[in-house]
Amino acid sequence: MSPKRPKGAGAFPKAVETPAPKEPNPEMLYAALDLGTNSCRMLIAQPKGSQFHVIDSFSKAVQLGQGLEASGNLSRASMNRTISAMRICRQKLERHGVEHMRLVATEACRRAKNGASFVAQVRRETGLNLEIIEPEEEAQLAVVSCAPLVSTKTEQLLVVDIGGGSTELVWVDLTNVPKRERPRAIMRLHAGFKTDPGPFAAAKVVDWISVPLGVATLRDQFSDVEDDAARFALMSWFFEENLADFSPYAAEQAKENFQIVGTSGTVTTVAASHLGLKRYDRTKVDGLRMTSDQIDDVIHGYLSLGPTGRRADPRIGRDRQALIMSGSAILQALMRLWPTDRLSVADRGLREGLLYAQMSADGVLEDAPF
Repeated sequence: MSPKRPKGAGAFPKAVETPAPKEPNPEMLYAALDLGTNSCRMLIAQPKGSQFHVIDSFSKAVQLGQGLEASGNLSRASMNRTISAMRICRQKLERHGVEHMRLVATEACRRAKNGASFVAQVRRETGLNLEIIEPEEEAQLAVVSCAPLVSTKTEQLLVVDIGGGSTELVWVDLTNVPKRERPRAIMRLHAGFKTDPGPFAAAKVVDWISVPLGVATLRDQFSDVEDDAARFALMSWFFEENLADFSPYAAEQAKENFQIVGTSGTVTTVAASHLGLKRYDRTKVDGLRMTSDQIDDVIHGYLSLGPTGRRADPRIGRDRQALIMSGSAILQALMRLWPTDRLSVADRGLREGLLYAQMSADGVLEDAPF
């Protein structure tokens, strides 16, 4: 006797409708745009717990500061490239209906004689309101963005942000902050380095400095030196000379419970090279810890490759190869001064700091430990 055919056998299965993802509420969207000496970068995000979720992003190497060192002005070509990128940013902001935003410009616009007139041109041609921020606020925002990477064991913290036109260093003493509160105490620095923290245990900013040398400006200073190794050595020592006014430079620092957090394309590229990544992967790089010796090995590898080898190296990438040695010269100077086995790599920076500061001010982030 043949088995009975089950009811419904062979029938098409009932279609299950997958609900379309909900569009984020524009009232809960925040944008942050960072116009630097080399790049124009933007994030659009919504608060999620004590962090945020990125909805959209944009990044373009516009080389706004090209020729600035020689002329003191932003060139017409670099301004046109930047305005084209800003138009794309405006389209994204309009498409998402973003209501909360902060759009800032840094060292190139600070230094250029025509920086203010360029900001006015951006407003006329794109409708976007750029503001040129001071170095101290830039340093504050870089520190805040790195708060989730600060170890609860850290008592002395150095945050380094290597930009295109400037490099910010902030030394923070966390000795008097309870261990579990240390990342949160860093977050509170978005209100300023010298503000009253109220009833909370405070992170003490020992000193901070904005050196007007970044990957683009330092490279331009020594563009006339033909020998690759000699140019690198000159860049590294010249950068160190510019740290003389930074008080921790002269003081002997304990290595125990000391952490450096480095945020920049240079630091993330060095990390990717150390890992041997052929294709950049943020999840493997952000938060990675490196030792001074590991960083030194990567930089020596770059030098042995020479300019031709670096251009062909997929770990460096075409956009970064022209700037990697000036950035590495800065990084090597810092490792020479403050050797560590705990340099945390941060694939985050000014944009993330801007987002945290806006969301924190609006009270839309949950006050939870990182």
